[in-house]
Amino acid sequence: MSAQSEWGVAEPVRTLRDRYGDEIELTDEQDESIVHRILAEFRHGGNVYAVLQSKELAKEKEVAIFKVSASADGEPMLETIDDDDEWETVSELYDEMSFPGPDRP
Repeated sequence: MSAQSEWGVAEPVRTLRDRYGDEIELTDEQDESIVHRILAEFRHGGNVYAVLQSKELAKEKEVAIFKVSASADGEPMLETIDDDDEWETVSELYDEMSFPGPDRP
């Protein structure tokens, strides 16, 4: 299945934006807080994903992609996507959304 046909089953959501606004502060491995802009959120295949970008990532024209889950108290939690196929699919969906047609990287 191509990213184009898979994108048809992705649904925009506002899980993080409704709770935090357009930016979210994450803590890195050195316990430093880094502000990330929320670029996109969508549901696909029963999961919610978020595409975030810090100023450092923006300089490199990169993004961070996370799976969004909920803690026991309903607080959104960001999870690393460990499965390569899942990460590739979500990345392609975001590319399709951001760069339609021949402009795609």
